[in-house]
Amino acid sequence: MKSPIVKIAKKICPAVISVIVSKDLPKVEDFYSFPYGGKEYIMPMMQKDGKGMIEKTQIGGGSGFIISSDGYVLTSNHVVADITADYTVILDPERKYPAKVLSRNPINDVAVLKIDPLTGSGQAVKKFPYIALANSDTIDIGEDVIAVGNALGEFTDTMSVGIVSGLSRYITAFGGADNQMQNLRGLIQTDAAINPGNSGGPLVNMKSQVIGINTAMIMGAQNIGFAIPINYAKQDLEQVKKFGKIVVPFLGIKYVIISKEMAKANKLSVEDGALVVREALGEHPVIKGSAADKAGIKEFDILLECNGEKITTQNSLASILQKCKIGQETTFKVLREGQELMLKAALSEKE
Repeated sequence: MKSPIVKIAKKICPAVISVIVSKDLPKVEDFYSFPYGGKEYIMPMMQKDGKGMIEKTQIGGGSGFIISSDGYVLTSNHVVADITADYTVILDPERKYPAKVLSRNPINDVAVLKIDPLTGSGQAVKKFPYIALANSDTIDIGEDVIAVGNALGEFTDTMSVGIVSGLSRYITAFGGADNQMQNLRGLIQTDAAINPGNSGGPLVNMKSQVIGINTAMIMGAQNIGFAIPINYAKQDLEQVKKFGKIVVPFLGIKYVIISKEMAKANKLSVEDGALVVREALGEHPVIKGSAADKAGIKEFDILLECNGEKITTQNSLASILQKCKIGQETTFKVLREGQELMLKAALSEKE
């Protein structure tokens, strides 16, 4: 008797895709050795004849999955973070489609793409295969799950089986074309193998439904992977379909999140919160005319709470603001020169 996983594989694999990242770059004609500091470095030699100096070059990739018959695709934000690159979705060796990035959400590491069946190369389709989305709020520890993606960027439709090992995990991850740091919270931990190239692929339950988006692994550790709960992506998808973009509440301040180390080094009176401070000379830490400016927030204020939620390194101001509604009154507990104040702001939409 065949495992139920075989049936799940046949159902979900057709909707799991490769996302190819490419850019127009100078064509490399050859390589040469460049001695420097007692060492030799191999350097690219660019074509100099003026012909064909620029060529489309693949610079990265990841996984994704189709979630509707009309071509909506979910993946990780760090897979498509380069706004100057072009993106191509590959369903199989015979079908490729240019993809349009509709939204990027670096806070949740979620991106929404769209592909059109009429613009692809190869065999035409009227409807795309897709995977249904589950309710990630109902996940239980110990639940069987399957991670699917294109492991190492070349082994397509790679499946690994495991369980939900933990919930509501918080990690600091590095990824994307510029290897930027991201603080991710509320993650699903799984022991199903997640490898480079799997990012953006689905984590599915035994009902063939997506419960998360594979996002990170712990280097040097075995069987520790993380996925973004699919309910985070549902919110972004709903906004994209309604507004054509993610509508993000905007407060209008420059700030740093206080840690215990930072508080000790700077002799601050609190170990949590968001310190309002400029990043460079000449700029304003509170944007004129913004919600923060109208509320009376000033430089060197420490925002301790937003709508009753404590602001910490694991519960950042950006994460809390995502839950707020534009135009609705938002309350901040602020520490100013040793005194606590309660300030109210009506958040605007981030342009």
